[in-house]
Amino acid sequence: MKIPVEFGDCDPARIVWFPNFFRWVDAASRNFFVECGVPSWDEAERIWGVNGTPLVDTQARFFNTATYGETLEIHTTVTEWRNKSFVHEHRVQRGETPIMTCIEIRVFSAPKADGSRGIRAVPIPADIQRLCSQQ
Repeated sequence: MKIPVEFGDCDPARIVWFPNFFRWVDAASRNFFVECGVPSWDEAERIWGVNGTPLVDTQARFFNTATYGETLEIHTTVTEWRNKSFVHEHRVQRGETPIMTCIEIRVFSAPKADGSRGIRAVPIPADIQRLCSQQ
């Protein structure tokens, strides 16, 4: 996923303000599933009963700065599939230069079974895992 860095993405020192990396990584997470052929979460809820992949843990490491006018690339992979969760690794680069890595643990979610407000973690549908393992 390519990200053009805009002037408004930067702080007064002209470097990307760190929360923007998390916004971009979150978008890269969904984009990963789109590229794998997983339909929108609305459609996935109709098909498999899952309505998203909420974040439950994250860890980031920054190596270099980025500034406006640059284009960053986010490379996303699943490094581990678990029963209800998975580990996403995002590598943010400017060309060959590493900018940051982010490790996320996300769960597959569905509406609560009792119909009350909220979500619950559910097993990962085999069809989704199969689609994403082909990447």
